[in-house]
Amino acid sequence: MKSLRELAARLARQREWSLVALILLLSFGVWLKAPQFLSAANLSQVAILAAIIAVAAIGEALVVITRNVDLSVDSTIGLVAYAVAELLRQHTLGVTGAIAFGICLGLVLGMINGGIITLFRVPSIVATLGTLSIYRGFAYLIAGGGQISLSDLPAEYIALARASVLGIPLYVVVAAVLTLMVSIYLRQTRFGRQVYAIGSNPEGAAVLGIRSRLVVFAVFAASGCLAGLAGVLWGAKYGTITAGAADGVVLLVIASAVVGGVNIFGGSGSVVGAVLGALFLGLVANGLTLSRLSQFWLQAIYGLVILVAVAADAAIVRRLLRASAERRRAITATEAPQP
Repeated sequence: MKSLRELAARLARQREWSLVALILLLSFGVWLKAPQFLSAANLSQVAILAAIIAVAAIGEALVVITRNVDLSVDSTIGLVAYAVAELLRQHTLGVTGAIAFGICLGLVLGMINGGIITLFRVPSIVATLGTLSIYRGFAYLIAGGGQISLSDLPAEYIALARASVLGIPLYVVVAAVLTLMVSIYLRQTRFGRQVYAIGSNPEGAAVLGIRSRLVVFAVFAASGCLAGLAGVLWGAKYGTITAGAADGVVLLVIASAVVGGVNIFGGSGSVVGAVLGALFLGLVANGLTLSRLSQFWLQAIYGLVILVAVAADAAIVRRLLRASAERRRAITATEAPQP
């Protein structure tokens, strides 16, 4: 089983390097058609938008690795973005306090998802489909049909989207730091190994004494927390916030994780791949805009990317199962007594 997990991890890394090559090729192709693509202003905007999706995709990757899915991501982002903006408009909290509130709100929403799934044994796709509507409903209830304009928000909050560290957009720095921290934690800690073990072999994880429900609860809490942070970043970037903020973004978040090599069947993949997936899809969206092509193609591409990635993962899983079966037959034949 260990050798199979190592093979799956190696295939995921190959997917990541292939994605890097594809990003470079895509950038070159878009540049040939639209030279302004490589302008500092355009690349900065692409990176900022990709960073917001990447933050949420990191949390989604953790969930998917455990053979689950979080469909409530965009509702969490939208609810947090509106709640934080409303607090700032009413001067209830300062910028730092509002940011902390938004992250904590996302954490609570993620814990609700995790509690429903682990305590009541509800399949994650059903549970988060329900909370997807519930969280969005709360956003509409709070908004009451209104919206928050850019002029209603403090300049310090809006400035986050334009801030930079050594010339690098702050959003990109945040996404990079989170990627590094979560990657190290997944690869170097017992909890991280348990996350992969649950996804690759739930029955085997139970035999080893891994508390699967606690781990699954934790990854959903982490997904909600990161979606909350993405909601804070979303609000600062767009300024004008409605109850429908980030509607439909869940497709982009899941596509980022899957195209980045996170196996939809669980057990393999990395947050680095999910972040690369977010960057790739961000470049696709920007390329379509610069090429003045219909945005219909954008949604179609997202769906196609998910289908292709899932089909590839299914083929890989079948290949691994066949290899495992052949290995067991070979060992059995070797150990059988000779006549």
